[in-house]
Amino acid sequence: MSIDAVTVDGVTKRFGNHRALAKVSLEMRAGSLCALLGPNGAGKSTLLGILSTLVRPTSGDVKYTAKGEAIEDGAGLRGQIGVLAHESFVYGELTGYENLEFYGRLYSIDDVQARARQLLDEVGLDPKARDRAARTYSRGMLQRLALARALMHEPPVLLLDEPFTGLDREGSAALARTLARVREDGRLVLVVTHDFEALDGVCDQVVVLRRGKVVLDERCESGAFGYSDLKELYHRFEE
Repeated sequence: MSIDAVTVDGVTKRFGNHRALAKVSLEMRAGSLCALLGPNGAGKSTLLGILSTLVRPTSGDVKYTAKGEAIEDGAGLRGQIGVLAHESFVYGELTGYENLEFYGRLYSIDDVQARARQLLDEVGLDPKARDRAARTYSRGMLQRLALARALMHEPPVLLLDEPFTGLDREGSAALARTLARVREDGRLVLVVTHDFEALDGVCDQVVVLRRGKVVLDERCESGAFGYSDLKELYHRFEE
């Protein structure tokens, strides 16, 4: 299965009397990286949860398509999505290697040990920490391991919520390189972030949410947005 696009059509989400999203519509394509920006409380994490199929919208639809055909929601679709959320979803008593091996076996990955080593190298997790229990990790180490977990099954769709949190400059640069590679591989990436500098030259679509509504959806058709472009687009609708 190769997902070509994700289309959000008039999605609204309410939690009791609170409206988190209001008729959100947008489209994201394979081979692109979309930066989802907005102030705290704008609805970014809620939208990511809906895109991951873990949260159901109150109204509206999200459509995943492969070769122009809609993919029905279910375990098959969820297996095509990699998610990095505020919760790391790693097991504290397992080591870095053991966490990746566990998730790799869930997805029936061939040569899971080699895949785990490759990803831990790519995300830059300290070799000395890889055989330690994850509960001993710093915030930045957990973030690197959680990213490797999300990438383990090479999902065609990658949804990342504040992935640069807790990373030092070197870690942020390594993550940006990984995201650029994933995008070049033809996959679809959505990144919720406040870190414009980390996405310099990496993203080619910017969506800005304010009070649960899309106030900007813009693509760069000739490459990728730079740091100054991202700042200008974000502040264009600042209240």
